[in-house]
Amino acid sequence: MTTGNLTALTELVDDERATTATERQPTPGIEEFCAQAAELLGADGSIRDPAAREKASCDWAHMSPILSAKLPAGHAEAVLRPTSHEQLPGILALAHRHRIPLTPRGKGTGNYGQAIPLYDGAVLDLTGCGRVLDAGDGWIRAEAGAKMSDLEAHARTLGQELWMFPSTFGTTLGGFLSGGSGGTGSLVHKTNSDGFVRELTVVPCTADAEPFTVRESDALPYIHAYGTTGVIATATVRLQRARTWTGLFAAFADWASATAALSALVRLEPAPRLASLDEAGLVRVYPPDPALDPAALSLRAIIEEEAVDQARAIVQSYGGSVLDVRPAPDGPALISSMSFNHPTYHLMKAEDGWFHLEIGGDVLLGDTTEIRKVFPDTLLHLEGMRSGTVGMLMARYQDEQTVYDGIAALGALGVGVHSPHNWYVDRRLDLVREAARTADPLGLLNPGKIPAASEETASEATVPEATVPEETP
Repeated sequence: MTTGNLTALTELVDDERATTATERQPTPGIEEFCAQAAELLGADGSIRDPAAREKASCDWAHMSPILSAKLPAGHAEAVLRPTSHEQLPGILALAHRHRIPLTPRGKGTGNYGQAIPLYDGAVLDLTGCGRVLDAGDGWIRAEAGAKMSDLEAHARTLGQELWMFPSTFGTTLGGFLSGGSGGTGSLVHKTNSDGFVRELTVVPCTADAEPFTVRESDALPYIHAYGTTGVIATATVRLQRARTWTGLFAAFADWASATAALSALVRLEPAPRLASLDEAGLVRVYPPDPALDPAALSLRAIIEEEAVDQARAIVQSYGGSVLDVRPAPDGPALISSMSFNHPTYHLMKAEDGWFHLEIGGDVLLGDTTEIRKVFPDTLLHLEGMRSGTVGMLMARYQDEQTVYDGIAALGALGVGVHSPHNWYVDRRLDLVREAARTADPLGLLNPGKIPAASEETASEATVPEATVPEETP
């Protein structure tokens, strides 16, 4: 996060604290907007209930000790719940007419402030738009609120499977595309910006709110943009031939052996769907399981059934022990649920006082002594990728400045870092700004999430996009 961004965030939070929820003035036109939204959606589709509004004003920013002290910095004045993508143009045109800030969101599980309405207004809850619309050879089309698990189940009936899905399998398609990045399947296919999306139907916040379609690389300004460039109504994403997956669980005594085995598994053919490594300090916070040794490093991989013998041989050749080979659905599901940012969740659930950073670089496969000196009690989680190793660094939290000083120190050691401790769009900013000028000329969509062009953008990721916190539990 840049100095400019930190200043803007602090000023916004100070203003919020100076004005309580009861003192805050309602957004002009909100009452008329909500009444007309109820005409479009029905009485159950325009919600003013305080509990629903409070829930829609929060996401998983509490996973960041920096952000949890500052958020929420805005509160939903209404929650809109459409039940089909056909209703979206009417809502967007209504928001434009009344100048009402509108924050789109799915389940909000993978967001760190990005799903919080900083400037009040309405939250557009898309979880009711959950239909799988169509599928064919190599593709599936669904509404933004469709769960990734439903897409995978539908694809399986056709002998296919998703290219990738986030570690929180029940998240929505639109949430994964708008706020996530990678997950199970990224080992080969990288991120949801790398060919996963075939087509998007997007609804702009304009006077007519006429939906438009973008395909292939033209969809990039709408991926990981937090809904600032238009609301994704439907998405068509890629499928592949269904495989028979199984889960392999191994234990290692030392980092060098475990990372060597991880690297070898990543190169295995047929390619694994996921390969993760945790040191013992993380394994101990997982629910007890015979496949996990809390005194050892845990290497886990989702592999094709036919590759089990090869994978077992790799583990043994580097001095590891195979603790279990567990078939689908249980084995792969468990391994996926301990990938990417889930170790952070388990650690923070077990103990207070931790923070995390998203890290990358093959330097992590070697001697990590100097890396571990940057922050007290560092714990490392790695994800094997053919595009380069990524992972999470967890450490004891001291204060905000120490985190940013440590990021610089890690960079000097060759570790790429992406900080989750900000709520700004930090990828493809030029494309996002250009698309937003057309799709949201009044700046009503999730306002406050695109940094000003005059500000530095040092918060842009220096590690592969797959480390962006795509979903927490």
